[in-house]
Amino acid sequence: MAQNPFDQLSKQYLEELLAPLGSVKRQYEIPGESKFVDLWFVPTATLTAQATDLGTLGRITQTMVLLEPFRNAPTRYEVRTCLLKLIWIQEDERRKAEQLGQKLKETDLPQLWILAATVTKPVIGAFKGEVREDWLPGIYFLGEGLKTAIVAIDQLPETEETLLLRILGRDRTQERAIQEVLALPLEHPKRNGILRLLASWKVKIEIDEILDFTNRESMMALSEAFLQWEQQTQEKSRQEEARSLILRLLTRRVGGLSEPMRSQIEQLSVPQLEALGEALLDFSSMADLENWLGENG
Repeated sequence: MAQNPFDQLSKQYLEELLAPLGSVKRQYEIPGESKFVDLWFVPTATLTAQATDLGTLGRITQTMVLLEPFRNAPTRYEVRTCLLKLIWIQEDERRKAEQLGQKLKETDLPQLWILAATVTKPVIGAFKGEVREDWLPGIYFLGEGLKTAIVAIDQLPETEETLLLRILGRDRTQERAIQEVLALPLEHPKRNGILRLLASWKVKIEIDEILDFTNRESMMALSEAFLQWEQQTQEKSRQEEARSLILRLLTRRVGGLSEPMRSQIEQLSVPQLEALGEALLDFSSMADLENWLGENG
């Protein structure tokens, strides 16, 4: 089944973010139909703090959802096709509930989220899309009975809450989002994971010579993300190698290390590990190590 590059990369990206929160299936086949949902997500019974870390994407995935990313503005036909998939999935969920002697409430039915890099006003108008006060601008809800929303990514406010969605935008929207990721603190829980995915996007684009996937500015931002990810990976590898060596040398020099002490050493930066490597040559007892960690740890 042929897929365009953006479909593959965006689904990989969303799967990576949502996998810790529940069941994620790419190209989920609708039972009894030769149709596929781009991404089918079912959250775990107990939502964790990780959902909050995902900002607006985390709020979107509080319940069972169909996620349909679009690189280009979806047409009316494409929106109707997504709605048809939603109805098929809802009917399948209803049948499953009946087999268990249960009845699905309206609030339990899956919701469709169309994640579009951009959306035209005629399409929003054709489906009577409306912004709700309790949701951000750029998110258009169709009629209540349709259980569907269209996210116009290029219209979302540029805040950390929307950052993970704006990565799926295009051109200037995507470029600015990538720059925001690069500006995140090094210890940010999502920074390294996003950089790794962006790096794989860049490699994929270059290997396949994908045309019109992204503009020059976005490609430059992807290149910068790749370089930072590569540097971080090398730094992490260097730190792990230095830590392993120092722990072996300390064990030989002063004996077995307690878990609290080992944990403290594992938190040291590369420069601190290098300083400890020089200092341990003068250690003769565990007390020397304890004193050094008290002064430098």
